[in-house]
Amino acid sequence: MFNLKMKTMLKRKQRNAGFVRYGFLLLTSPAITAITQDPFYAVNATAHFQNQVEMTRFTDTTVSRITTVDSSNAFSAKEVETKSSLKAPTVRLNPNATKFVKDYVSKNASYLGEIKERSNNYFPVMDKVFTSYKLPTELKYLAVIESELRQKATSHVGAVGLWQLMPGTAKMLGLKVGSKYDERRLSYKSTKAAAIYLNDLHKQFGDWLLVIAAYNSGPGPVYTAIKKSGSRNFWRLQQFLPNETRLHVKRFIGTHYYFEGKGSIATLTKAEAADHLKAVAKFEEMLNESSIKEEASNEQTEAVRIAIIQ
Repeated sequence: MFNLKMKTMLKRKQRNAGFVRYGFLLLTSPAITAITQDPFYAVNATAHFQNQVEMTRFTDTTVSRITTVDSSNAFSAKEVETKSSLKAPTVRLNPNATKFVKDYVSKNASYLGEIKERSNNYFPVMDKVFTSYKLPTELKYLAVIESELRQKATSHVGAVGLWQLMPGTAKMLGLKVGSKYDERRLSYKSTKAAAIYLNDLHKQFGDWLLVIAAYNSGPGPVYTAIKKSGSRNFWRLQQFLPNETRLHVKRFIGTHYYFEGKGSIATLTKAEAADHLKAVAKFEEMLNESSIKEEASNEQTEAVRIAIIQ
């Protein structure tokens, strides 16, 4: 009897437990169905899936398009090599001056070093004046060989100041010259007078080496040398110039190389200067063309990047 009751109770518990499990499923099934059928869930699930697809496609397209731009607009290997090898043309020292300049700098390094120590007192003023007169600022090195950059320097023939101007020349250039007051000793005014004179000489000769020669000897001997040599090239007519004038030009070139370590338009003949300016113009043209190509390539690449982002 006891066993029968126990079996009956056990069956009831199992049946009830089944009802509970089944009821739970009945209760939870509608909830699951409701969630999966909810429009918001369905849209976001689809959107998430589509985003994954689009991200994959976006990545592939980006690589493809940028690669296309790079391959069609970037410099070719030859152009890259050409661009990287572009170098600004340098002023070449005339073979006729090479040995002199080398020896001059070697023998006078100590002497020129002393002058260089006081150059900061004068060169800034000279640079400003020459720039205002549109003259090569390197002409300031002429004052180094004229006076050793000494304001009170006086020659045995009466030339005075940084630029060693003669009384008559100085007055002609607007400077006041007297026993008590001499503007040739003033750095700014004397440099301004020298700039005017150098500018006038260049209008006559159109060649800086001939200008420097004329500054030393006066225009007369230079014209004579031109006539005798049949040339306006300093290196061809130099033998017809006074020895001091010939050396003066070479000392200027040597001093220039000491201070700059290179030459400039002021160390070239007229023909050499013309060739150099042509080379500079060609270099700038090539550089400009390379820059335009590179800029166009960069702009197109940037345009693709922006289009993709948008």
